[in-house]
Amino acid sequence: MTPSLDALFAAIDATWPAVRSIRAGAWWVREGGGGGSRVSSATTEDEEADLGSMEAAQAALGQPALVRLRGDQARLDARLAAAGYAVKDPTNIRVAPVARLAAGELPRVRVFAVDFPPLVIQREMWAEGGIGPERLAIMERAEGPKTALLGRSNDTPAGTAFVAVQDDIAMLHALEVREAMRRQGAAVNMMRGAARWAQDHGARYMTVLVTQQNVAANALYERLEMDLVGHYLYRRRQARQEAG
Repeated sequence: MTPSLDALFAAIDATWPAVRSIRAGAWWVREGGGGGSRVSSATTEDEEADLGSMEAAQAALGQPALVRLRGDQARLDARLAAAGYAVKDPTNIRVAPVARLAAGELPRVRVFAVDFPPLVIQREMWAEGGIGPERLAIMERAEGPKTALLGRSNDTPAGTAFVAVQDDIAMLHALEVREAMRRQGAAVNMMRGAARWAQDHGARYMTVLVTQQNVAANALYERLEMDLVGHYLYRRRQARQEAG
């Protein structure tokens, strides 16, 4: 049985945590510390929630008005569109049983679980992919079982990823494979290594989040038989143009 969407969204927030979350009326507004949309967005279960309280809270944090919407929040989506909020990064949620992903050989890449803090070479690989100190700080904040995976091929660093567990759900974030190692099975083997680590730490499911425009990553996860179980997107308020 696949985890519920409520459980998956709880795992997203637990394994990739904001600096803090504050209440603003019917909204939860996250302070991201420069770590990107996921940790800087506002969410609500009330599709009629007042936008002004959210916008004021985001402004107080020095952040743009940014909302994360579950795929089933059609009414709120329409209200935001009418208020001038543009769509940003529609994202797929994919899930597979850990036991299925963990099966098979790791012929080319050996995968090692590294305790925090990550190694210098891992930080360098993440930096190559645009994952800088602000996102590394998110990894440091995550509580519970977590690891920084290091993949090696022929004694050469091939890739890195962050995995954390919430209840029985393991979430893989920030998978980065070096360009010279791509299309050689490195990403598949990193996923298998992540699943084996997750299995050892009590997880039953492995989850990944991938933007819909990332064709290569979606194809990879389809090959790995990771089911598409839901999606979300962001809406961001467009800057108001000054009257001429």
